[in-house]
Amino acid sequence: MTSPTPRIRSTIAGGALFVATSIVVASTWFRRDHEQQKAILNKTLPVHSAWWRDHAIQSGELLYVAIGDSAAQGIGASSPNKSYVGVLADHLRLVTGQTVRVVNLSVSGATVALAARDQLSRFEALKPDLVTVAIGANDIAQWNPERFEAGIRTVFTALPPTALVADVPCFHLPHNEVKVAVANEIIRRVAAEHELTVVPLHATTKRAGIRSITTHVAKDLFHPNDRGYRSWAEAFLPALSADVAHRFSEVGQAADGTD
Repeated sequence: MTSPTPRIRSTIAGGALFVATSIVVASTWFRRDHEQQKAILNKTLPVHSAWWRDHAIQSGELLYVAIGDSAAQGIGASSPNKSYVGVLADHLRLVTGQTVRVVNLSVSGATVALAARDQLSRFEALKPDLVTVAIGANDIAQWNPERFEAGIRTVFTALPPTALVADVPCFHLPHNEVKVAVANEIIRRVAAEHELTVVPLHATTKRAGIRSITTHVAKDLFHPNDRGYRSWAEAFLPALSADVAHRFSEVGQAADGTD
């Protein structure tokens, strides 16, 4: 077999250089675009927080309280009410025919420990008809199972038995999913001790598959987009609908004097 001529070798080298340069340029563009998108979403943090504070003072026949992090705030959605909290509040209004006041205690960036420290003190003064908890995704970055379990125990102890608690969503990446599996085992175990209903958020988001990164995730590649938040709400809806049907049927029977 003859060796390539100098001209062929030069062509091959030029092609390899072009490919390598293209990869570097594309990678640099992606990183810059990613950072820009993160910066854009970061600017929505105070906007969403203010929106929820304004709506928390509105009256309602039912009170829905959410404990969580930026996902409950709806970061990545086109508007705050497109978060899973907003979708669930709309569903509650629809199925009960009553007005709903939403007190969203969530804080962007919250870990389980921070939720226990900052959100529970405000939660104690409330008497909600519905409570949802989705917390723990931010703990995966600096994973400490002992600290996670201690925080989960503190949060779950403060909840009423009708609260709906979600497990940690699917991260799809194997090195993170190992941690998520441990976190969700803790959530399920502690929830069982308190007889709380666990919402299968992990299974729901896992079903969407790795392709959901392009269809269900915002441009910062972390928070859900509108479609992603609808998927999160779908994880809650079966348990929420069953709980509402059970409790409101009991209320209706009591009012009618029936058994």
